[in-house]
Amino acid sequence: MATTLLLTNGLVIDTAPEPKVLGNADVLVEDGRISAVGPDLAAPAGAEVIDVTGRIVMPGFVDTHRHTWQAGIRAILPDTDLPAYLQRVLGELAPRYRPEDVYAGTLAGALECLDSGITTLVDWSHIQLSPGHTEANVAALRASGIRAVFGYCYGGDGDLDALAAETSRVHREYADGTITMALAALGPEIAGEERALAEWRLARDLGLPVTAHMGGHGAESAARGLAFLGGNGLMDHPTTYVHANFYTDEALKRIAGAGGTVSVAPGVEAALNIGAPPTGRARAAGAPTGLGADTVASCPGDMFSMMRAAYFLERGRPDAAGVGFTVADALRTATIEGAEVAGLADVTGSLAPGKQADLLVLRTDTFGVAAAHDPIAAVVLSADTRNVDTVLVGGRVVKRGGVLQDQDVPSLLTSLADSAARLAAA
Repeated sequence: MATTLLLTNGLVIDTAPEPKVLGNADVLVEDGRISAVGPDLAAPAGAEVIDVTGRIVMPGFVDTHRHTWQAGIRAILPDTDLPAYLQRVLGELAPRYRPEDVYAGTLAGALECLDSGITTLVDWSHIQLSPGHTEANVAALRASGIRAVFGYCYGGDGDLDALAAETSRVHREYADGTITMALAALGPEIAGEERALAEWRLARDLGLPVTAHMGGHGAESAARGLAFLGGNGLMDHPTTYVHANFYTDEALKRIAGAGGTVSVAPGVEAALNIGAPPTGRARAAGAPTGLGADTVASCPGDMFSMMRAAYFLERGRPDAAGVGFTVADALRTATIEGAEVAGLADVTGSLAPGKQADLLVLRTDTFGVAAAHDPIAAVVLSADTRNVDTVLVGGRVVKRGGVLQDQDVPSLLTSLADSAARLAAA
């Protein structure tokens, strides 16, 4: 690839401090980073010039919570609820996964993200049944070219010493470059308080953030789990609360005050009857709030679907409580706030010079987007995956002209289909 790129004459949307449109502007990329944004930028000698006239240029999307390994069980559980999902996916299907199934699913899931404009992914991976599963997971993320936070969830037995040893090994061997790491915790609401204490203390020792399913198992469980963290001095550790649906407004303020963040999976939370997505309430409390697909076993995996779900569910809250939620708010949750949730706000999520050049170019010459009067509204309400023309991660072009680059997609789809058939066989 060229080390210097100039995307010229685009309809540029930046997302910080608030989403704004810069008409007929250029984006200069040097050594993988955004160097300048503005009109009439000069192309340095040797730069590759990409004409994006009439197209939207914006930061790549950030998915803050996805079980990426589940791409091979897509749409296996529509019209269901959370207990049925847990029984079928984690109780029956997950134990059948071999390392090669993890590789195919994770690579396909990560490429699905890139194909739809998601350049950064928090991969909440609870398929770590062996060191071989972990190696396959990380190898797939690297092969995809996506920027990823590998949310490692120890999958062994209840031996807390083994949890510490294996998590430490994974952190030592795999976290570098475009793959960073978080500790994906099962406690305190799923696996209990003893495991939670070990997980948060280990995360503190290793300097890792925590991402945990907390707040989505009923009001009593949410209150008890948060009280546990507070009572053990753990709330000040960087933590993302996934499915924070049952927290009160006061609890969300406590989370925000302690530096916590919230990941909302609006489609899954509605589809699996987890509870009303807390998008607007979390943001009003001051907690950076991002979006996640969670699982394609029950919901779509593209950010356009997530933004629309968040937007309409929020604005449809009873008593008009969410009508202040705007398309600009939805775009922020999908970009810069998502980057905050992922712990990468200084790396990606906006077009600030110095950040990594994680960018996408959207076509506007389709019936769903053509003649749109508000480009931000067009991205949130009208665009879809067909509009994603070009995607860059760290200045590297991973999709161009609507086609993923340097990937053997037919071979991968064959492997994924074979894996899916074996996993779902009775």
